[in-house]
Amino acid sequence: MTNRALLAAACLSATAAWAKPPKLTLVISVDSMGTDVFQRMRPRFKAGFSTLLTQGAYFPSARYEYAETVTAAGHATLSTGANPWRHGIASNKVLNRATGKLEPVFYDPGHPVLEAPPGVDDSSPANLLSESVADKVKLATAGAGKAVSIAGKARAAIALGGHLGAAWWFNEPTGRFVTGTYYAKEPPAWVKAFNDKKNADAYHAKAWELLAPAKEYQGEDERPGESDWYGMGKKFPHPLNGGLPAPGGASYSALASSPFFNDVEVAFAKAAIDGEQLGKDDVPDLLAVSFSAPDRTYHLYGPYSWEVQDGYLRLDKAIGELLAAAEKAAGGKANLAVVVSADHGGADIPEGWAARGLDGVRMSPKALGEGLSKELAAKFGGAALVSAIEEIDVYLDAKVMADKKLDPAAVRRAAAAWLSKQPDTALAVARDDLFEHDTTPGLLRTVQLDYLAERSGDVFLVLKPYHVSEVEPGGTSHGQPYLYDSEVPVILYGRGVKAGVYPSAIKVTDVAPTVSALMEVGTPSSAEGSARGEALALPPR
Repeated sequence: MTNRALLAAACLSATAAWAKPPKLTLVISVDSMGTDVFQRMRPRFKAGFSTLLTQGAYFPSARYEYAETVTAAGHATLSTGANPWRHGIASNKVLNRATGKLEPVFYDPGHPVLEAPPGVDDSSPANLLSESVADKVKLATAGAGKAVSIAGKARAAIALGGHLGAAWWFNEPTGRFVTGTYYAKEPPAWVKAFNDKKNADAYHAKAWELLAPAKEYQGEDERPGESDWYGMGKKFPHPLNGGLPAPGGASYSALASSPFFNDVEVAFAKAAIDGEQLGKDDVPDLLAVSFSAPDRTYHLYGPYSWEVQDGYLRLDKAIGELLAAAEKAAGGKANLAVVVSADHGGADIPEGWAARGLDGVRMSPKALGEGLSKELAAKFGGAALVSAIEEIDVYLDAKVMADKKLDPAAVRRAAAAWLSKQPDTALAVARDDLFEHDTTPGLLRTVQLDYLAERSGDVFLVLKPYHVSEVEPGGTSHGQPYLYDSEVPVILYGRGVKAGVYPSAIKVTDVAPTVSALMEVGTPSSAEGSARGEALALPPR
């Protein structure tokens, strides 16, 4: 027997005699796949999604309970079963209070990125405070089980890979899949071989064209408010060269904003299956893949665009290819479990909502920050007190308050009072008052579940429905507690799954306990949700 098999035998001997988890569990997260988008596209699926829906268990309404519905927080919740207050990943970016600068939440200069120049991809899971499913796999199998995560973004890959797995993400400046020194001292041979093929370079000369006839797409190709990044344009076909004569950073970013990047991720996932020999024995393995491109497409063109429609048609095919590869690796559906969900949904382009008579409005965080700075300067002796506004977090400058001998609570409450009077605001609350009524339902509760003292803002700002924070000119965004941002589907498939449609709303914190139940590795230690037993058909004693 191999060392891996011996370890597995020792580990499994301590479990119930009937226990035989899937050889391979595939967790798929689609970045920015709200239930509304998924249900609109559902009748048009013919490949991977169709297989999963017709043969699996479908929960159309899984809900994030916290306010700041963004990628890092969503993936951390999917992997740990906890809300941000507990797993620690409250936002994509947090303020480094020592430097006064916003940094990616997983940024860690002590663990530089491999195979790429140092920068924001220097990352580790140090800020992830909770145990993940990947961690449970490694612990339950005495290290023999493999746990590999793959994404287009570091914040997704690391959240899914946890502390003990392996995390790989796409580095746009170089067009290579990378990791940090926390996870590996050097890339394994299969990663080097994949990167040396320069898969991303092959798309430089291509254009993104419609997959289906134009008459099959709802709406118009170009709508008011769409954006244009990396020279892709607002109408089909979309060039992917980034305006460069040869492959480079801008063309890799254009690729990552198109559904062709799904194919690159699937190719890398298949290389990981072969390179790590996933699913090849009775030791349970985990492969987590976050499809990042749908989010980029959504931000550019909005959820009703031809681009998002075409992106999902192509994603359907990509997931079919990944599903086939996973089933082959595991030796069939009987040895495979699949869980599909998303990290958040997303708002429509505000102009689209406004055209339908809704209160669709763009909010400029920059303008809001400037107005707040003026208000606080007038009240507190001309001090420059606003450091940053990042999603719902308003950060104030602690050093300036200390130097000016200001009462921090008074400044925070003054900021909240001014923000609460602004036309875009549904809720503004200082951290001092966040738990004054800690059983309050509604918006305040969603913010409470986000709160982490050392990383969260000084004041919290929730926008009114249909009001969208504009990060880049045009396009749209997410990050609010309304169902268009916080409701996502969950699909279970394969070994241990009882097929059917389960329409009652569940919590996204239930996903990690359900994955753990399918894998029979134990629930992550900080999980707040529960396994969805109604959709499980685990072997009896």
